[in-house]
Amino acid sequence: MDWGPIRALARRVFTDGERLALTRKEKALLKRTAAQVGISASEAESALATEEGALGLLREESRRIRESTRRLMDALHRMYQHKDKGDFVSARQEMRDVLEVEVVPHYRATAQGQLDAMADEP
Repeated sequence: MDWGPIRALARRVFTDGERLALTRKEKALLKRTAAQVGISASEAESALATEEGALGLLREESRRIRESTRRLMDALHRMYQHKDKGDFVSARQEMRDVLEVEVVPHYRATAQGQLDAMADEP
């Protein structure tokens, strides 16, 4: 996932005060990112119909990227700590906890992959 462009756009708009210009390029970026963070194509298309909707979409995409990244990284850290202590029950639970709330497909797949990798562990 290369979320650098959407992060940069969010920074320019929400921090620097730049106006969101809904060019073809920016609309394509917002649509592509929507799919990557678990927002349906119809929701994204509807949001892109207005400037206010597009700003909301950008804000939500940025929030999902930020919060999901933090959630998964923190859970992986705790999972490895548990595994190092031989506590595979707690390690598995870290990934299950992520899967309970995670909406970003890439991060869901990562958490599920970690959980699957521990299937043969005690």
